[in-house]
Amino acid sequence: MDKRDSYFMQRAIDLAEKGIDSNSGGPFGAVVVKNNEIIAEGFNKVTSTNDPTAHAEIVAIKEACKKLGSFQLDGCIIYTSCEPCPMCLGAIYWARPKKVFYACNREDAAIIDFDDQLIYDEIEKNIEDRQIDFSNLMRKNAIKVFEKWKNKTDKTEY
Repeated sequence: MDKRDSYFMQRAIDLAEKGIDSNSGGPFGAVVVKNNEIIAEGFNKVTSTNDPTAHAEIVAIKEACKKLGSFQLDGCIIYTSCEPCPMCLGAIYWARPKKVFYACNREDAAIIDFDDQLIYDEIEKNIEDRQIDFSNLMRKNAIKVFEKWKNKTDKTEY
């Protein structure tokens, strides 16, 4: 870690505070950096937008991808004020940055009532054993669409 990393992390922490001060959502901020330049940033906007996916990392990733004209964050680094939740972790893996720095960890978040342990536990369970009822419906019809995708010759894979 060098001074630039500290600078970018402090920006993520400042964004978390900005989110609190604007009553936008939880105390989380994130920045996406490429070539030592901030290309996108975000803070949690869940309650202000009524969007449960508007976490700081998701907001920043969406902005970065739009700005870069790509669905992948090749060569980028994400700085986030807290260890990403399971949803954000999934988005990070799909976006494929080269590195992620985080400040607080999930235990710190749990202390202030942002406890994601239930989600981690649910992911480990068989789908039929989860707390929310998941029912398989019309798989044969949906498989046809998957087969169409598999056979499509001009698709953009990701």
